[in-house]
Amino acid sequence: MQRRSKKQIIFAVALVMIITSAAILFVHSGKQHSEDTQVFVGVTYGGDSVSEAKQLIDKVRSYTNLFVLQSGNLQRDINSINEIGDYTVEAGLHFLPYFGHYIEDTFSVWFDSAKERWGDHLIGVYYSDELGGKMLDDYTKFTDSVTGDSIMKTRYSDVVVEKTSGVTIHYELNGKINLYEPTSNEDGIYSTYYPNGTVISNQPTATASTTYQQLLNAHPFKNSHEVSQQFLTINHKKISFLKNLTTVFSSDYALHWYDYQAGYDVLFTQLGWNISLNQQISLCRGAATAQNKDWGAIITWKYNTPPYLDSGEEIYNQLKTSYECGAKYLMLFNFYEEGVSNSYGTLKEEHFDALKRFWNDVVQNPNVDHGRINVDSVLVLPKNFGGGLRWRDDIVWGIFKADETSGKIWDLTQSALNTHGYALNIVYDDPDYPLASGYKNIIKFQDK
Repeated sequence: MQRRSKKQIIFAVALVMIITSAAILFVHSGKQHSEDTQVFVGVTYGGDSVSEAKQLIDKVRSYTNLFVLQSGNLQRDINSINEIGDYTVEAGLHFLPYFGHYIEDTFSVWFDSAKERWGDHLIGVYYSDELGGKMLDDYTKFTDSVTGDSIMKTRYSDVVVEKTSGVTIHYELNGKINLYEPTSNEDGIYSTYYPNGTVISNQPTATASTTYQQLLNAHPFKNSHEVSQQFLTINHKKISFLKNLTTVFSSDYALHWYDYQAGYDVLFTQLGWNISLNQQISLCRGAATAQNKDWGAIITWKYNTPPYLDSGEEIYNQLKTSYECGAKYLMLFNFYEEGVSNSYGTLKEEHFDALKRFWNDVVQNPNVDHGRINVDSVLVLPKNFGGGLRWRDDIVWGIFKADETSGKIWDLTQSALNTHGYALNIVYDDPDYPLASGYKNIIKFQDK
């Protein structure tokens, strides 16, 4: 055997130390990466019974790792939240409680105790939901920060402005404007202004104090840019307090981009209602990717009447596809009908079987890669475009009728989805969120 010099021995020892350190670092890095990409699978509970919540936890504890308390009634009952949270954590699951509103001081005290109580098993707070969807389809209230006027966007796409002076202006989607002006008598003056200049009033002899164009010029939302700014302003105020405490979750079926912009850390895109699975994933994942957020998918109703949910087989396929597209959170929405005795809400055995199969055959299967679908294409929509994108003439921001431009955007979106499938992200043109590198195909809307 050849005798080694002292220098050779020192070099060999140093080399071994370097290799060993690198191996340890590699293992640590791999472990950290695994933790960072942990996938959460679970169900929501929407009933108002602590015992039923516990029954549901017992039902799914062996094939889930997250339980979401999404109860409208129990959100006001801290003792029940704590009892369900304790039971969830004792079962080895993570816990996510829902709140539709809160009082800052009281909530801070509870949340501090909850963090101490549950530690990392408390992954955040699910605050409100469907902010984008409500903007399209429901009532949304704004306040003019300068005048103090109250502004209500109705579920009928009308806008009602109540001024501090008592004057009310009601803008209808069809273009009519209704004006109420208080007077010294109880009746006041009610006038309807039409786009062609016609004015009809309950006091025909009264001289019109304004014109249609003047009222139209006073509309609080003249374009999508103004609506977007107001939407972000009011919702940022609601979310910012919670963001200073924890990770803030929500779910939505539309306008995901603006929910993230308003401050949400995680969104569950809603899959159901016969809306395109591909489009919902592309919109939510695209927004999350561009804004460096996390995303997930929640399977919601397919029908408005029993059986509500899709078949177990279809739900399994939707969960698997979402997983392969990179969803970090995968949930089944579970509704409990008032007055209907059912320990497991709308979830049936076929749905539990699908969830168990998904957990065992996909999540726990090392041969199925999370996020295996390579996203190589991106569709860039115009900045602040707030179309619902559920059909070609869908409403824009819940306020504006679809026009030629929104029709073109719909056509381009469907063409991109048909061409690139699940390899497509959908984002919005915004210099604050430059496109990530790596997209082979960039499709940008050009209105010509």
